[in-house]
Amino acid sequence: MTRRTLLQAAVAFARTAPVPQLDPNTLVKFVDPLPLLTAARSIGRRSEGDRDVPYYRIQMRQIAAKAHRDLPPTSWWAFGGRVPGPTIETRSNEGVLIEWRNDLPRHHFLPVDHTLHGAELDKPEVRTVVHVHGAKAPPESDGWPEDWYAPGKSATYHYPNQQEPATLWYHDHAMGINRLNIYAGLFGLYLVRDAVEDRLNLPKDQFEVPLVLCDRFFRRDGTLDYPVSDRPGAPWVPEVFGNAMLVNGKLFPRFDVEARKYRFRVLNASNGRFFHLSLSNDQEFHLIGTDQGLLPAPMKIGSFVLAPGERADLVVDFRDHAGEPIVLRSDSFELMQFRVGPKIAADESSLPAELRPVPKIPESAAVRTRMLSIDEFMNHGGESMLMLLNRSHWNMPVTEKPVLNSVEIWSIVNPTDDSHPIHLHLVRFQVLDRRRFNGELFAATREIRYGGPLEPPEPTESGWKDTVRAHSNMVTRIIARFEGYPGKYVWHCHVLEHEDNEMMRPYEVVVK
Repeated sequence: MTRRTLLQAAVAFARTAPVPQLDPNTLVKFVDPLPLLTAARSIGRRSEGDRDVPYYRIQMRQIAAKAHRDLPPTSWWAFGGRVPGPTIETRSNEGVLIEWRNDLPRHHFLPVDHTLHGAELDKPEVRTVVHVHGAKAPPESDGWPEDWYAPGKSATYHYPNQQEPATLWYHDHAMGINRLNIYAGLFGLYLVRDAVEDRLNLPKDQFEVPLVLCDRFFRRDGTLDYPVSDRPGAPWVPEVFGNAMLVNGKLFPRFDVEARKYRFRVLNASNGRFFHLSLSNDQEFHLIGTDQGLLPAPMKIGSFVLAPGERADLVVDFRDHAGEPIVLRSDSFELMQFRVGPKIAADESSLPAELRPVPKIPESAAVRTRMLSIDEFMNHGGESMLMLLNRSHWNMPVTEKPVLNSVEIWSIVNPTDDSHPIHLHLVRFQVLDRRRFNGELFAATREIRYGGPLEPPEPTESGWKDTVRAHSNMVTRIIARFEGYPGKYVWHCHVLEHEDNEMMRPYEVVVK
């Protein structure tokens, strides 16, 4: 072999050999400013029913953007040219039309598992369909997982926004590859406002800041790294917990704040990571809202858990911390730094003692209680292979058919070792309680034997929710009124690797 041949072989190997994974702790922290999310702009108005409503066209395409000053640009799939995508701002009872356009490449850059239901080889490798998480939308605009479309196509959805103000978000929902599309960057915020919230005089404009959290793996060349199994032809893995924490698309950003009150809209857009958030100076947050809107009153909390898909609406007052650097952290991870200005700033905003009534749905209003299980199946080596709800595959007949405008209690029985964030489309609900039970006995016999008293919901679950943490070896009860529209919707685990491997089921709202 000649010297030139050796050199050519070395170059070829360098091109094909995997690039080592990045250790994010080797990066200098808090050198990049926090990206501030921009609002989407409508391109006109169009008729929807008897109304003219704002019309948006939001493109999905591949972009290159730096996650850190010292990393090369990362290839992302983005809504509207950035990750997270542009924030859609609308108002209660004022509908919008959105054309979601797929202009992505025709081949995926992350590992598609064609053995998963919905991702078979006879389907396009790249497919998208958009779900606005938390929206009370008609079924044809909800983002049914099989209503996907390939590159070069689009779908126009109507969102009536007949709901109270809340921090919602939008993301890809294509069956079998949802975890990959969101990991690639297909997500953004959707804010609903109204006049009642306006009158509260909460911090606004530049003092109202979205914080979209997610975790990823990166390689040293800036590319995204997604883990795979050691099973040939079946790369799916049951969970992904990255070592790199991003806030608004940046690693370790800093945010210069004035010594005054700020409102932060926080979303966990991770595939599977639960964040346990606190501030490095042990300062308290004022929690003012959760998934589906404002709480009855602000609540002081020192730390809180945010599961994938959950949101928290916070007010943080930096007035007594002028000149301090304060780090937002999740356990041992440092997410971002607030740099508080040196002088107390003028602040005309308020933190009212009362926010918005949250009337409790009485259990006596429920016309039906359903016991619904979370089921995980392992191979002989103890590896997770399949995730189901109520031991039912996606394409089995629909078994949950609540009547339009009726109230039901859903008891979610979780005998697995994980906490699963369960999300119901269309409806908002309230968490009733949890109760410990013998998970091993249930898995073997389907018998529920309780082993403890009822536990009330956590303080951060006292408002309207659309995603609930169904804890390991506990029965979690929620109560919901199935109002809005008749038709087919879905409920699923929001650990995206679980959702993509059958932990999702259809349900149908029917007219009696």
